[in-house]
Amino acid sequence: MGKLAVQKYFSFMMLIITFLLMIFTFVGLFGGDVPPGGNTARAMLVYALPLLIAGNAFFLIYWLVLRRFHWMIMPLVTLLCCIPYIGTLYKFGSINEKADAMPGFKISSYNVAMFGRETSGFMAQDILSEMKKQKVDIVCFQEYSDYAGDKKNSDSYKEYFPYMAVGKSDMVIYSRYPIKNTKNMPFEMTNNSAMWAEIDINGSIYRVYNVHLETTGINSMLRRASKAQAKGIDVQNNTLYNALYGSYTVGMIARSGQANTVAMDMRDSEVPVIVCGDFNDVPYSYVYNTMLGDKVDGFKECGSGFMHTFRGGKKMVRIDYIFHDKALEGLSYYKKDLSYSDHYPVFMRIATKQ
Repeated sequence: MGKLAVQKYFSFMMLIITFLLMIFTFVGLFGGDVPPGGNTARAMLVYALPLLIAGNAFFLIYWLVLRRFHWMIMPLVTLLCCIPYIGTLYKFGSINEKADAMPGFKISSYNVAMFGRETSGFMAQDILSEMKKQKVDIVCFQEYSDYAGDKKNSDSYKEYFPYMAVGKSDMVIYSRYPIKNTKNMPFEMTNNSAMWAEIDINGSIYRVYNVHLETTGINSMLRRASKAQAKGIDVQNNTLYNALYGSYTVGMIARSGQANTVAMDMRDSEVPVIVCGDFNDVPYSYVYNTMLGDKVDGFKECGSGFMHTFRGGKKMVRIDYIFHDKALEGLSYYKKDLSYSDHYPVFMRIATKQ
């Protein structure tokens, strides 16, 4: 086979890969439009979108360097269609430094990982100090523990947050404004749950949801596999892969059902809704789309830079969110790089539209 023939064959294969990347990327972009049950492969492509986008960027440069402008159109069009998705992870611009001086209130969502199960209470107090520093008016905690040895964290929190709504086991909403009504929403066959509190903020009632959806189960699966290997038990790669895949898909399907339950409850609200929580899912997934509905993603509205909220391992993913009703307006949205949990807290300043 001559050199020219080899070059043509290589170019043809690169063209096929470019086309397949385009197809997979578009399927991923719309993978969150259908429930994952029965559409697992399509739903899983949502999680591969960052890699697919990187691949399209590579081929855009590749065809540009070769001056094959007609083939460059495929990755170019694909990347242009990915701009809304990229906006859920990265936002140009800077944080409004004057937001705290503007009328409104600040809300935060934070998975505190049981405060590290410490008995001293120091971590809970450090987090309270940070909430004071950030001038938070309402905070939604997931994986919350009220007990630190023989003391209750709520006893010290109530000095700054005089109002408190308790959900199932590890869910709580603290507020500096009066709480008028609450509801707990336990999910079947799991420890995860949701809750809401209707809060009177200067005469206006808002319903604040605190949501903690099903975990992926991958971390616990890997820990069990590591312990088994440490004991000399052989864990086959294919067995581990099947277990991980099964665990993730089961969690994905469970989250979708839980998201539907919360979304249906939100539709019944007669007052503006704010949704906070650890969704354990990425932007553009079925869970993200279901929870977002016709609301506004706070980060896309007024965030800045690259947003990821999970700090465990090397998974730089965004799974913690604050959404709000269109009757409200976001003034600022950011996270703090705190090391108390495997999550970062997110903060948002919100005002009523004038």
